[in-house]
Amino acid sequence: LFLAENTFCSGDHVSWHSPLDNSESRIQHMLLTEDPQMQPVQTPFGIVTFLQIVGVCTEELHAAQQWNGQGILELLRTVPVAGGPWLITDMRRGETIFEIDPHLQQERVDKGIETDGSNLSGVSAKCAWDDLSRPPEDDEDSRSICIGTQPRRLSGKDTEQIRETLRRGLEINNKPVLPPINTQRQNGLNHDRAPSRKDSLESESSAAIIPHELIRTRQLESVHLKFNQESGALIPLCLRGRLLHGRHFTYKSITGDTAITFVSTGVEGAFATEEHPYAAHGPWLQILLTEEFVERMLEDLEDLNSPEEFKLPKEYSWPEKKLKVSILPDAVFDNPLH
Repeated sequence: LFLAENTFCSGDHVSWHSPLDNSESRIQHMLLTEDPQMQPVQTPFGIVTFLQIVGVCTEELHAAQQWNGQGILELLRTVPVAGGPWLITDMRRGETIFEIDPHLQQERVDKGIETDGSNLSGVSAKCAWDDLSRPPEDDEDSRSICIGTQPRRLSGKDTEQIRETLRRGLEINNKPVLPPINTQRQNGLNHDRAPSRKDSLESESSAAIIPHELIRTRQLESVHLKFNQESGALIPLCLRGRLLHGRHFTYKSITGDTAITFVSTGVEGAFATEEHPYAAHGPWLQILLTEEFVERMLEDLEDLNSPEEFKLPKEYSWPEKKLKVSILPDAVFDNPLH
């Protein structure tokens, strides 16, 4: 995570999955917020903002993902043993804020999700996708374009657009907008909110870059999406907290240049359309889902909310939509050639 040179901002979260002090503590993840004592400082290199790490339990992390980090931070401030006004992390805390005050879940978080949706607009994830419309050996598959022996990387414009996609959380405008595919890279960046930590998406590999203009956008008839269990568990969030609120959600592969963006019919600027709901620009896939289909998917994917009862691999299929989703072990993504 830190080696990726990502930028952290107040309200962001870090899924750590391990006690922060190497003990048996339930505090295994982090939220970030502006330090309540250290004020921003103007330097010759710009403004420096001091962030505070706040340790949280798994249930609190999930609530922050489903709703928003700032909302959970405010709840932590109201519970003295969970942080109080200074958001002090007590590694010995054995109860979540929802166990301490059960009303917080229903009256604050659930209501907030229903009203506001989620402001998590994307995650770095273990994911992949296949075009089932054509044989994998098809030389025209732009995800496999090579120069010599080097696989293609995302072009600079693709990378910039995906970065902007991940950066956009709760939209100010009524119609969320994806940065247009043909936008020239600007010296400055536009923000609909504070920038997210998903800032550095460029691959560090030495793979060759195909010029953006040579990569055509393709309409696909049938696609197969692949996620590891942690990424798959966020699909209901993507559908309920983002698409049903007219927004978009992006998975960016941490093991390659693959990206998958889900968009609703209310998102402008996408190259996926209602007529052609599956479209790809190089290794970047966009999937447009109607509200009716989203509701159906939420019903079919309900068991993703019970990871303790989950056995891998798991497959979901909607033949009439020509869409398949597989939840696979981490090893599939860690060793893609096996």
